[in-house]
Amino acid sequence: MKKVKILTIILIIILITMVSFLGVYMQKQNRMENNVKDYSYAMDLKGARNIKLKVSQESRDVVRDANGTEIMDAEDLTDEKIQEKGYTKQSEPYNSENVQKAENYKKSKELIEQRLEKMGVESYEISVNEQNGEILIQVPENTDTDRIVSNINTIGNFKIIDTQTNEVLMNNNDIKLANVIYGSDSTAKGTGVYLNIEFTKEGAKKLEEISNIYVEKEEEETEDSDSEEKSEDTDSEETEEETEEKTITMMIDNETMIKTSFDEPMTDGSIQLNIGSATTDVETLSDYMTQASNIAVILDNGELPLKYDIDENKYIMSDITDKYIQYIEIGVAGIILIGIIILMFKYKANGILSSISYIGLVSIFLLLLRYTNVVISIQGIFGIAITLALNYIFVNKVLSKINNLEVQSNKSQVSVAIKESYKEFFIKIIPVCIATIVFCFVEWTYISSFGMVMFWGILLIALYNYVITNTILKIRAEE
Repeated sequence: MKKVKILTIILIIILITMVSFLGVYMQKQNRMENNVKDYSYAMDLKGARNIKLKVSQESRDVVRDANGTEIMDAEDLTDEKIQEKGYTKQSEPYNSENVQKAENYKKSKELIEQRLEKMGVESYEISVNEQNGEILIQVPENTDTDRIVSNINTIGNFKIIDTQTNEVLMNNNDIKLANVIYGSDSTAKGTGVYLNIEFTKEGAKKLEEISNIYVEKEEEETEDSDSEEKSEDTDSEETEEETEEKTITMMIDNETMIKTSFDEPMTDGSIQLNIGSATTDVETLSDYMTQASNIAVILDNGELPLKYDIDENKYIMSDITDKYIQYIEIGVAGIILIGIIILMFKYKANGILSSISYIGLVSIFLLLLRYTNVVISIQGIFGIAITLALNYIFVNKVLSKINNLEVQSNKSQVSVAIKESYKEFFIKIIPVCIATIVFCFVEWTYISSFGMVMFWGILLIALYNYVITNTILKIRAEE
């Protein structure tokens, strides 16, 4: 029975080790794909996308009415239409001289930082030249980088306007937050994705007032249709004109999102905009979620005070190539192998079992770093090496105490030896634990990488050895 228990634990460790080092491959679209999550690397290992933003010096054509109010959606207006309506068209710079100042440069940098954090960018570097407003950004290179770049310089100017008069009814200042929600649509038999915009207290009042004014009108029916046919036609035309006048247009950066009126008063202070249509297709749903998320990130942090153009967008490779990382991995693996051989020769059967357990800890540790999304940097690799060294010291201490027991087959004495080892070891590394927690909260990615690696490593040393190493040594000590 004792051998069966030990063999079961060993088989579990072998299985975990295979998953960690070899992966789990499944067929996907005529190819085999590893389903085990990959590591998240910092920019010093994987390279980075360098983005340079410069203050736009371009101009745009602006159409205004007789009162000087800008006409939105004027792209389709021909010069003849503009003259016919009494409008004027002139070229104006996107960024006037009044807005090109250090205060707005710094604010733009802060807003871009907020967007990067909202988009879940794991590590980035950003700086601004307060003389000319130039912003330099470094973000990790991964599958989301192009999406990040495409949204990073969007102005995010939000407006709800009267479609006919172009009067601005609401703007960015009225937004409290924007996020994405989704839910089942029973009528369409699928899942719908919605952009949810919640407004401030004042914004909610405005929304309620607007929704009471801009209400969809229905044509009134008359009973005497024969005698009042002409009157009905006239009323219908007037109703259509009145309905058109009571329509609002929601815009982002002067591009129309939706033109609509309200079916009923909006009293909850929020609007949900349908993105795409309800679907059961996973890829389509993911695309809708991405679109909605991009808009939410832009609206949630306010508009940029200036328009920026992307002046540079290029990938810079890391000086540390995959070959160097392989050399490091081989070196660490060699040291571990030597240490395991020493344990096996020094402590015989207990050493062999502890060595197998040690390999299991290494495997679980590597999986843990993947699925806790720890960003691995050079400092993080150093943290991995320290964690493995600490675990080796702990295991060696446990085996040494057991080896010094007069009656090595006594399960209770083995338990006491393990408890004493725990107490001595973790008391000695208290300063390391404190430093680790501090490093976790450092904003600099490379230091926080080291801290997070060490945090999960120390936690795993405590839990894994208590569950696995402790159990396997006690089983062997059973009479």
